[in-house]
Amino acid sequence: MNITDFSVTQLSSMIKKKELSVSEVTNAVLDNITARDKNINAYITVAAEKALQRSKEVQKLLDNGELCDSPLAGIPVSIKDNICTKGIRTTCASRMLENFIPPYNAHATELLENAGAIIIGKLNMDEFAMGSTSETSFFGAVSNPWNTDYTPGGSSGGCAAAIISGQALLTLGSDTGGSIRQPASMCGVTGFKPTYGTVSRYGLIAYASSMDQIGPIARSAEDCVACMKVISGYDPKDNTSINSTLSSFPLNKDLSGIKIGVPYEYFGNNLSGEVKKEIYTAIETLKTLGADICEFSFPISEYAIAAYYVIASAEASSNLARYDGIRYGHRSSDSVSLEDIYIKSRSEGFGSEVKNRIMLGTFALSAGYYDEYYRKALVARDLIKKSFDEAFSKYDVIISPVSPCTAPQKGQSLSDPMKMYLSDAYTVGANLAGLPAISLPCGFDGNGLPIGFQLIGPKLQDQKLLNIGQIFQKHTNFHKQVPGGEKL
Repeated sequence: MNITDFSVTQLSSMIKKKELSVSEVTNAVLDNITARDKNINAYITVAAEKALQRSKEVQKLLDNGELCDSPLAGIPVSIKDNICTKGIRTTCASRMLENFIPPYNAHATELLENAGAIIIGKLNMDEFAMGSTSETSFFGAVSNPWNTDYTPGGSSGGCAAAIISGQALLTLGSDTGGSIRQPASMCGVTGFKPTYGTVSRYGLIAYASSMDQIGPIARSAEDCVACMKVISGYDPKDNTSINSTLSSFPLNKDLSGIKIGVPYEYFGNNLSGEVKKEIYTAIETLKTLGADICEFSFPISEYAIAAYYVIASAEASSNLARYDGIRYGHRSSDSVSLEDIYIKSRSEGFGSEVKNRIMLGTFALSAGYYDEYYRKALVARDLIKKSFDEAFSKYDVIISPVSPCTAPQKGQSLSDPMKMYLSDAYTVGANLAGLPAISLPCGFDGNGLPIGFQLIGPKLQDQKLLNIGQIFQKHTNFHKQVPGGEKL
């Protein structure tokens, strides 16, 4: 086995036992990036020199008996390019921030470094996290390592593609409406969206502040647990932060006593037959492991996608107003007045999808339309939250698809934006309600592209979701399969 074939938890143990050095692990990841990323385009920035220097520093700390309790000491971690990294370019995959180098770390980045993780580089994404295919990046589209004619999903497509291609061991992504879970599903890896507020948003460049959430993408739920133990917790710099950390307790042997709800509405005609078949097979596996499977009706779900796009676009319109060519970001060189600077800088700096969402959000917030669209979307959001609460009074978790289909071919979704928006239909509910959710690989379609399923849990039941994921993966091998038909 190659070094990058081991899990994060295995490598952490090997480093502490001095079976591997931190530099060896770091170099193995950097070598894979050099060899493979020209075909994938998962990275925007690779901080090789900085990473190698940091690996030497962490090795000294470990040799001196420090960081022994950290699950990520010496582990290379790659970061989505909308999460601030001090001294490393952070672009949001946009011309607007093409040369922005933050003078500070995001809280999650800071916690990773304090735990002895090695920051390898910044990962490609949809511009300002607005997209579901990772094709809207100013730095070029990301390719799906299973078949480079297909997208890896988005917006955290670079994160998922880097994991499955061996160019990263652990990544931090962001999830506003499914941007961790959907690419994880389409690349055959594990993606976890925590309860809103359990991981600080400080240093995450905002898209829709009431729904944005940082979370891990990795090969397995076990590796996501290692990450969450480090990055979760209260942060006074984020006024939405919750004083909650991931607890540690032994895994159950099976799922006895766990009630899993299956909403009728999530398995209707809009769902691909191949995706439905593999998810129902996964449901049978969960049943075999002792779970009690119950079907139920969840009709409010049909309003989730409309409510999400109105609210998210409205918040984006507000959040992105700061990029005006004056304070920071791209400034047009062809301006003769203050008004020119505003108009031309924003026109040149933003891509078409970002402009579309800003315009939609500005319209929804404008006089005469605020009550008609935005206020009604907030009412729908409240009803969705209450419906989830009612469901969780009966079931421990809810199972659903992640996306209606497997990864689309490049260009397919951009030519049909409505299809791209509808691909988030199963994931946005968790963001609207602030709930934890996890995507787990469970099979492949006829083209050999991965399929995943989603588990959604009650607020602050992150550990329960991760435990169910670990139990499922102890009895399946989907998370161990990589392009080329190999198994780890």
